[in-house]
Amino acid sequence: MEGSPDINTVLTNSLSPDGALRNAAEQQLIQAAEQNFSQYLLTLVQALANENAEGHIRAAAGIALKNAFSAREFARQQSLQAKWLNQTDQETKTRVKQLALETLSSTNAQAGQACAQVVAAIAAIELPRDQWPDLMASLVRNVSEGSPHQKQASLTTIGFICESQDQDLRNSLIAHSNAILTAVVQGARKEETNLEVRLAAITALGDSLEFVGNNFKHEGERNYIMQVVCEATQAEDSRIQQGAYGCLNRIMALYYENMRFYMEKALFGLTILGMKSDDEDVAKLAVEFWSTVCEEEIAIEDDNAQVESSEQMRPFYNFSRVATNEVVPVLLALLTKQDEDASDDEYNISRAAYQCLQLYAQSVGAAIVPPVIAFVEANLRHDDWHYRDAAVSAFGAIMDGPEEKTLEGIVKSGMGPLIAMMDDPSIHVRDSTAYALGRITETCADAIDPTQHLDALIRSLFNGLMNTPKMAASCCWALMNIAERFSGDGESSQNPLTPHFNQSVTNLLAVTGRMDCEASVRTAAYEVLNTFVRNAASESLQAVASLSTVTIERLEGTIPMQAQVVSIEDKIILEDMQTSLCTVLQAIIERLDKEIAPQGDRIMQCLLQILSSVNGKSSVPEGAFTTISSLANAMEEDFVKYMDAFSPFLYNALGNQEEPGLCSMAIGLVSDITRSMGERSQPWCDNFMNYLLNNLRSTALANQFKPAILQCFGDIAGAIGGHFETYLSVVAQVLQQAATVTAGAEGSYEMFDYVITLREGIMDAWGGIIGAMKSGNKTAVLEPYVQSIFEMLNVIANDANRSEALMRSAMGVIGDLADAYPNGQLVEAFRADWLTAMIKETRQNREFQPRTIETARWAREQVKRQIGGAQGMMSQT
Repeated sequence: MEGSPDINTVLTNSLSPDGALRNAAEQQLIQAAEQNFSQYLLTLVQALANENAEGHIRAAAGIALKNAFSAREFARQQSLQAKWLNQTDQETKTRVKQLALETLSSTNAQAGQACAQVVAAIAAIELPRDQWPDLMASLVRNVSEGSPHQKQASLTTIGFICESQDQDLRNSLIAHSNAILTAVVQGARKEETNLEVRLAAITALGDSLEFVGNNFKHEGERNYIMQVVCEATQAEDSRIQQGAYGCLNRIMALYYENMRFYMEKALFGLTILGMKSDDEDVAKLAVEFWSTVCEEEIAIEDDNAQVESSEQMRPFYNFSRVATNEVVPVLLALLTKQDEDASDDEYNISRAAYQCLQLYAQSVGAAIVPPVIAFVEANLRHDDWHYRDAAVSAFGAIMDGPEEKTLEGIVKSGMGPLIAMMDDPSIHVRDSTAYALGRITETCADAIDPTQHLDALIRSLFNGLMNTPKMAASCCWALMNIAERFSGDGESSQNPLTPHFNQSVTNLLAVTGRMDCEASVRTAAYEVLNTFVRNAASESLQAVASLSTVTIERLEGTIPMQAQVVSIEDKIILEDMQTSLCTVLQAIIERLDKEIAPQGDRIMQCLLQILSSVNGKSSVPEGAFTTISSLANAMEEDFVKYMDAFSPFLYNALGNQEEPGLCSMAIGLVSDITRSMGERSQPWCDNFMNYLLNNLRSTALANQFKPAILQCFGDIAGAIGGHFETYLSVVAQVLQQAATVTAGAEGSYEMFDYVITLREGIMDAWGGIIGAMKSGNKTAVLEPYVQSIFEMLNVIANDANRSEALMRSAMGVIGDLADAYPNGQLVEAFRADWLTAMIKETRQNREFQPRTIETARWAREQVKRQIGGAQGMMSQT
């Protein structure tokens, strides 16, 4: 970097807390890299290797050098790697790698750590391309023969290499598994006296476990690895213990099928001992080991339930069930280790134990109940709040796992005491009780007796919501569960909620209307109100109608606030409020249906004002659009009176490819509006079609938009009938082109799903178009495209990659075609064996829903008429 400040000065400034100095230094480094990349690399690696320089300067050189090869953004990473591969001469590459490897032996820890990152960054480029074949051997030799500093830095390097998420590098590391394992196991042995070296080794071992699968297949190698890790759990240094338990977690997740011997001989005892450690980080990792065991056994049981033969079943050893009586009491004891000053998102030992207990319940089912209930009964009235809290938490934790019949009795007998705990003197106990009630109402609501428990339960939850913000989220969750579980069939005049509905609405309006209400509490309370409205029985509809007026008034009240917003935080709070009110209003509209019509003008005026005043990117338009969609569905063709005022907002959203979520919402809204208004939507269809076709051709929008657009074509056709002829040739061409998209034998799951969804869109579009041409007596203009429709149906019939929705749509199209040409014009196509087989297969599929089977039966009847009609005409002639 000739003519510029000394490299040490630049590197020092690159770490400066002074933003101006730091930015200037960063710009100098960027310019130097652009002017002469090779010289830039040599300058930095020499600064890194300079034993006379201060540690922070060497570290800065290492960071700059590492950043010359790697970046977080994929495109930037590719660009930097290409510079190393294509714009750096071999002599420079060799020198950089040589000095970097030599610097691993530096006695300066900062330089060694930075150098490890540099070597790992170059390895990520070269190992997948077989361009640094002796790297791993050099690192192994360093670990075997080097000084303690060199060992530590080399092991750290291996760890950095193994933790990379670059798939090409990860694939290449399998070939180096022996070298990796030799180095890390040697460094992790109890015979290694340098604790920093041993810690680096156990950390690297944890990062490398995924690549040593072949080694784990050999009993001798596996035994030695397990011995080293188990011994490390007993190291004096708690950091090494943590690393060892982390390794055991990873080993259990990767190599469960090999763990039976080690569980019996060592791991049961070691991990229970670890859970009791005074070092909380060690204890948490030991608890997480049993969480991993439970997760693996839950997954294995799920997998084994789906296999077709016993040969396909994965080994299952029931580790969690066997250890229930040893592990669960320790977890219950750890639940009492709460920290009353912990933040809600802080992960501590009691929360680790709670998560593990939840998983344990899912893994062992009814076996969890006796020890937990014994603990609950012993501690529910304990003088120490920690034990009361643990008892309540344990009760809630086991609600998902045992069969509901097993839980029904204990829930019935436990509801009274639990509801009483909502008045506990400790806020922590009250909060945990609310959460436990949320778990019960979610998983075991049938065990709650509406006549005995519901009144006290709802009262206690509202008391918590209205008076204790810390409890609000749990109380709201439980109230939403109650509303959903006790809604009845939706058509009855009353349900168990009816006696509580009016007071619940009053309470929720009071909470959400308070000036001092926290934004998160207000949002949660509006979600509860939304759920209560959706699940209201018909006797409560008068109260819902009254609520509509209050909701509209509140929404109107937010409009002047938009001009008063000063900070980003205020903007977020206001938008959350508007979105919540839109959601409640949507629920009211859907519940009242046509009865909302008298409020329609006021609702639309309010929503249009909000849409007019929203600035920049915002979530509010999506909420407004969803509410407008519900209003259109309720008002049907009468919605036409709002279209002149609303259509500009809809067009803008359709054309807003920078906000895909809003654009997607607008596409769905076009479908809703055209279905609702029918032929009266025709004046706006030219613009709708233009925007939709533009979006279909756009490279800015993801493929996932295309199926919805195709489906929208079908909805527009169904709405305007024969008038769709104007767009038929263009849309048919689009559908024929979409029909050529396939996933290919090597396609990804995402591609297979996309092709299915695309074909569903194609079928829905043709279904709407065929019906439109029939209703408009224009089936003749459809005839040029009939062959391509049958070709698409044939593709679907011959492709095993299909969904029930696709088959239902295909059956609809077959029936629609037969119905559109009733005089046998298509008889030869309908006689095809593949078509008959396709209909039969769909009709006889017991896994399909009744409506799919019914559609297939209807299609079969239409085809029979088609063939029968043709035969009748032939006999007449």
